[in-house]
Amino acid sequence: MEDTKRLSFHLLLAAQLCLSSTQVLRIGGIFETRESELVSMDELAFKFAVNNINRNKSLMPNTTLTYDIQRINLFDGFEASRRVCDQLALGVVAVFGPSHSSSVSAVQSICNALEVPHIQTRWKHPSVDNKDTFFINLYPEYTAIARAILDVVTFFKWRKLTVVYEDGTGLMRLQELIKAPAKFNLKIKIRQLTPGNQDARPLLKELKKDKEFFILFDCSYRMAAELLKQLSSMGMMTEYYHFFFTTLDLFALDLEPFRYSGVNMTGFRLLNVDDPRVASTMDKWATERLQGPKQESGLVDGIMTTDAALMYDAVFMVAVASQRATQMTVSSLQCHRHKPWRFGPRFMNLFKEAQWDGLTGHIVLNKTDGLRRDFDLDIISLKEDGTSRIAVWNSYRGMNLTEKSKRENNNNVTDSLANRTLIVTTILENPYVMQRKSDKELIGNDRFEGYCLDLLKELSNILGFTYEVRLVGDGKYGAQNDKGEWNGMVRELIDHVADLAVAPLTITYVREKVIDFSKPFMTLGISILYRKPNGTNPGVFSFLNPLSPDIWMYVLLACTGVSCVLFVIARFTPYEWYNPHQCNPSSTLIQNNFTLLNSFWFGVGALMRQAWMQSSLTATVACKSIMLNFMGT
Repeated sequence: MEDTKRLSFHLLLAAQLCLSSTQVLRIGGIFETRESELVSMDELAFKFAVNNINRNKSLMPNTTLTYDIQRINLFDGFEASRRVCDQLALGVVAVFGPSHSSSVSAVQSICNALEVPHIQTRWKHPSVDNKDTFFINLYPEYTAIARAILDVVTFFKWRKLTVVYEDGTGLMRLQELIKAPAKFNLKIKIRQLTPGNQDARPLLKELKKDKEFFILFDCSYRMAAELLKQLSSMGMMTEYYHFFFTTLDLFALDLEPFRYSGVNMTGFRLLNVDDPRVASTMDKWATERLQGPKQESGLVDGIMTTDAALMYDAVFMVAVASQRATQMTVSSLQCHRHKPWRFGPRFMNLFKEAQWDGLTGHIVLNKTDGLRRDFDLDIISLKEDGTSRIAVWNSYRGMNLTEKSKRENNNNVTDSLANRTLIVTTILENPYVMQRKSDKELIGNDRFEGYCLDLLKELSNILGFTYEVRLVGDGKYGAQNDKGEWNGMVRELIDHVADLAVAPLTITYVREKVIDFSKPFMTLGISILYRKPNGTNPGVFSFLNPLSPDIWMYVLLACTGVSCVLFVIARFTPYEWYNPHQCNPSSTLIQNNFTLLNSFWFGVGALMRQAWMQSSLTATVACKSIMLNFMGT
C-alpha cells in the first residue's frame, strides 16, 4: 500500500513537472461560413496545420499550440468585431481571418489598437493611409500578380485580347495589363460578368460571334468551374481558343473532360506540387480532411486549394516565429481598455524576420509592410496528360521556361497534327480538284481526284493526320465585299468551318491579313525575259546601229538637199560675192565661199556639230545656217 501511494505521488509529480515545462500558445481564427458548406476550407487547413505542428516536436519541442475558432456570417463586420474581442480576452498571439473586406477592416482596426498581429491569406489591396502596422498577408503582392499577367500575355505575343472580370477588384489586379496598349501593340476589350449571376452564356455567345479567340478570365475558382462547363456547351473548347485564368486554383479544378479537346488553357499555380514534401502533405490532407468539397465547387475530390495552403503556411510561420520568442507571455486584452499587448511589436518583428519553406514556396516577408513580394509562380498549361508546368515566374527575375517546355518549343509545329482529323475545304478546278468518274456511287474523299488531292494524301502520310474533304458551300475562292466581309473558302477558314484549304488559291495581300498561307506549290503570273547580250567586239560600222539604214539614207539625202539649196541661195544673192584682193579696190575679180563642195561640207559640219571657219555675209544664208545647226543638235 505504501509502495502504491509512493508510486502515485512520483507519477503526479512527474506530470506536474512536465506540464510546468510546456508552454501553451493560443491563436485565434475567425472564419466565414457559406450556406453551401458547414465548415470552410480555411478552417480545415487551420486545424490541419495546428495538429501537424503539435505532432512535429522538433519544430516546437516545449510548446503546445492551441486555437480558438469563431464562425461568423458573410458581410457581418459587427459580429466579427465582437468575436475578435472575445478571442483577445482569452489571450492569443495572432488572429487569422476573416476573408471578406468589410469584416477584415473591423478586425484589423482592433488588432492595430491592441498591437496583436493580424494574419491574412487572401488578396487585399493595400490601404492608402498605410496604418495597418500589425497586418501580415501571405498572399502574393497584388502589383506582382499584375506584372505576371502582363508577362504571360507578352510571352504569347497576343495582339488582341478580351478581358472578362468578375468584380471590381479584378481591374486592380489587371492594371498593368490595362496600361499595356500604350507600350505594346495590343488591343484589349474589357467585359464584366453579370454580378450575382453564374450564367455567362450570353456573354460567351457574344464573344464567339465577335471571333474573340484570346480570352483572359479574372474570377474565383468557383466561377471558373462554371465557365469551363459553359464554354464546353457553347462549343468553344477547341484548339482555336486560348483561355487564360488568373485564379491560383486552376490546377485544383476538374479538367479531365477537356484534356483531349485541344483547347489552349493557361493559368497560375502557387503550390509546387512537384516537390515531394508538398505532395506528401497534400496526400495527408486528402486522407485526414473532415469533409470533401461539394460537387458544385468543381474541385477535384480531396485537393487542397491555394487559400488552404496559404492558411497552412501562415500557421507554420507563427510556429517558426515563436521559436525565437523567448520569455514571451500572452495576456488577456480588453477592447474597451485600449491597453496593447506589450510583447506585440516584438513578436511582430520576429514574424516578419521568419522564413519558411512552405507549401506555397519559400516565404519571405517584407519587413516594412509585411507583404509577400518575393515568390515564384508556376505557369501551367493543359495538356493531354493533365496540367503541366511550362514556365516559372519570379517577382524579381521574371519568367523562365522550363527545360521540358523549351524542348517542346523546339519541336516542329507539324508534330501537333499527328492523329488529328482535319476538315479540308476545296473547290472544283481542273486539273487540281475534279469529280472522280465511276460507275459506282462514291462517298467521302473518294469522290474527288486531282493534283491537290494527291498532294494532300502525301502530306497526310508524312505528318500522320487524317482528313475529310468538303466542297466550299458557295463555290467561291474568297473575296472581300465593301463591308469587309469575306466569302468562299476564306470565309470558311475565318469561321473555323474548315481547318485547311487545299486548292489553287492565289496568295494576295488582303487574304494574307486574315488567313495564313503555306509556301505555294505552283507559281503563276507574267514574267519579263531579257537575253544577255553576247560579248562580241564592235565592228567598223557599229556606230550606225542606233538607226536603221533607211533613216541614215534619209539623213544623207536631207544633208545633200540642204547643201544644194544653200549653194543656190549663195549664188543668187549679191552679198555673198566679195573681192579677194582687199588692197586693190578696182579689181573686177570676185569670189564666193559657198562653192558646191563647201556647201556640202557646211551641211556635214552642222550635222556633226563641227565649227565652220567661214561666216555668212547675208541674213538669208545666216538664218538658214542657224536653222541647220539647230536641227543638227
